[in-house]
Amino acid sequence: MDIAHVVLLVLHIGGIVALLVGLLVQVRRPERVVNRLMRDGVGTAFLAGIFLVGVLEAGDEDVDHAKIAVKFAIGLVVLVLVMANLRKPRIPDGLFWALLVLVLANVGVALLWT
Repeated sequence: MDIAHVVLLVLHIGGIVALLVGLLVQVRRPERVVNRLMRDGVGTAFLAGIFLVGVLEAGDEDVDHAKIAVKFAIGLVVLVLVMANLRKPRIPDGLFWALLVLVLANVGVALLWT
C-alpha cells in the first residue's frame, strides 16, 4: 500500500503542478486558451486524487471526509470547466481567473486544512 500511496501522491501533485503551469504561462497573454497542460493536469490530478482516497480508505489511516468532499467538489468544477472549454479558440478572462483561484483554493485546502 505504501508504494501505491506514494505513486498516487506524486501523480496527484504532478497533475496539480501541470495545471498550474498551464494557467500561469498565460497570465500575461491577451488571449487565453485551455491548453494541453491544463487538460492533462486536471485529469491526472482528479483521477489520482480519487484513487489516493481509495488507497487511504483501504489502509489504517484516518481520512477527513469533509476535506475530501471539498477538494472533490472544487476539483470537479475545475475539471468540468476545463473540459467544457477545451475546443474553444479562447476563454474569457473571468473564467481564466476563476480557474486560477479555484486551483489555488484547492491547494490551500490541501495544505491548510488539518
